[in-house]
Amino acid sequence: MARSKAARAASNELPAADVVEQLYRDMLLIRRFEERAGQMYGMGLIGGFCHLYIGQEAVVVGMQTAFQEGDSVITGYRDHGHMLACGMDSKGVMAELTGREGGYSRGKGGSMHMFSKEKGFYGGHGIVGGQVSLGVGLGFAHKYRGDGGCSFVYFGDGAANQGQVYESFNLASLWQLPVVFVIENNQYGMGTSVSRAAAGESLYKRGEGFGIPGKRVDGMDITTVMGEGREAAGHAREKGPVILEMETYRYRGHSMSDPAKYRSREEVSKMREERDPIESLRARVLKAGLMDEDALKGIDKEVRAVVAEAAEFAQQSPEPDPSELYTDILLDA
Repeated sequence: MARSKAARAASNELPAADVVEQLYRDMLLIRRFEERAGQMYGMGLIGGFCHLYIGQEAVVVGMQTAFQEGDSVITGYRDHGHMLACGMDSKGVMAELTGREGGYSRGKGGSMHMFSKEKGFYGGHGIVGGQVSLGVGLGFAHKYRGDGGCSFVYFGDGAANQGQVYESFNLASLWQLPVVFVIENNQYGMGTSVSRAAAGESLYKRGEGFGIPGKRVDGMDITTVMGEGREAAGHAREKGPVILEMETYRYRGHSMSDPAKYRSREEVSKMREERDPIESLRARVLKAGLMDEDALKGIDKEVRAVVAEAAEFAQQSPEPDPSELYTDILLDA
């Protein structure tokens, strides 16, 4: 997967104005949606666990540009951003967070367990690293059917140390499955710094023993993610699995119950001020003259309206009928 300096530079160039606008809109939708979800959790409208994606938006939005019709996406429990990037309706996602009938899993899945086969999204999984082997299974299905599809498998730096991940690497490489393993290294596995938990720290090299190429990517730069994501997907479709370690950062705690006292406010503020993926793209767009301040403010206004509508829908949607307890379960083996 080695490329020339010219190719790497080209991958960091801004695309056409209409593409840039969509990238900005998609990242902003995730940011505003997650901000509202955090507010609703604080109001007691969302129960259970809730892991916000704020700060990591460039990873999934950039990677989604490599997605083709019929591909598959699977991730862990920090999953709202992946759902929105896949094109799942914000009203259905928010309604699921509030446990309502209008949610994607009819209110039974909550934050960590909603799916959309139509959008190629296979969850949302609460077991750390458990989705990785399932994602390899999706890759196997694509190869078995010969449909040209690719499986995008997301997991975090904490999950990268789980045993089933390496079993998955082995099978994916052995059978040359079309899988892109995306490690979202947001620097902390729950409350533990990656430097204290991962020997070697170069997570993208973890597949070398299985013959899987890997690369470290600036996950805070949307155009870099786009370029590397498309190259990785092309490699996976033709030659087999690849690993991308996205260096990113989450601004909030591990979950809504985490005060994140294991890191300083200065660290978070510095990342927000210097590396924020949305603000970085905004500055580049203005400098290049692709959009002006009024256009960007207009997008923000539209996105806020979409999120407000989703929140209203979620609160107005009825709770599931008790009979739903007996649906989608195995009755006879």
